[in-house]
Amino acid sequence: MLKRLFHRRPPTNELEELEAILANTYRFVAVDVETANSHPGSICQIGLACVGDAGVDTVVTLLIDPRCQFDRMNISIHGIEPAHVDGKTTFAEFLDLAEDFLARHSLMQHSSFDGRAIRCATEDCGRAPRPLQWHDSVLVARRAWPEFRGNGGHGLSHLKTALGLSFRHHDAGEDARASAEVTLQAEALTGKLFHEILAKPAATRGQKPVAKAGA
Repeated sequence: MLKRLFHRRPPTNELEELEAILANTYRFVAVDVETANSHPGSICQIGLACVGDAGVDTVVTLLIDPRCQFDRMNISIHGIEPAHVDGKTTFAEFLDLAEDFLARHSLMQHSSFDGRAIRCATEDCGRAPRPLQWHDSVLVARRAWPEFRGNGGHGLSHLKTALGLSFRHHDAGEDARASAEVTLQAEALTGKLFHEILAKPAATRGQKPVAKAGA
């Protein structure tokens, strides 16, 4: 059963509820962030789509107070304004709860921005980033649907139409869920798990051709 939590205006006990979710173990977790300005570490919203054996189980959307200036360009994209995050959870508080959870899961992102943002925000807190297992659902989509190259591409906007996805773009929880669903559809299409889809084919360069009988 899909559970959506903390959408837009989280409850006052959000950290307690988040802590309970983070105690669970999932097959993989899709991650998406929105930022207050052009600095990748200025995270103002985090989305986690937690995927179990039966599909997307839980979607968390958490507003983050980045304690920095918002750019109008960013606000026009995601609609999050300073008043929405004033007094909300800081990234350091989120990291206190979620760092171990992130470190023990395979993490899916749609392009490399989200991982870079998490790393920058961690460094901005004065902490050394821990090694995380990042995977890219753009690459998963490229392997599963090579026909989209040059024909709409593999961004979420095109995949939304091509794969019949329903989500609100530039909401971190919704985009995380979309990344998870792209991955799940790719697995269903190929009959492979995402790490098998992403695995590089065995190298054949330098191998001699096998001689045919009678040649």
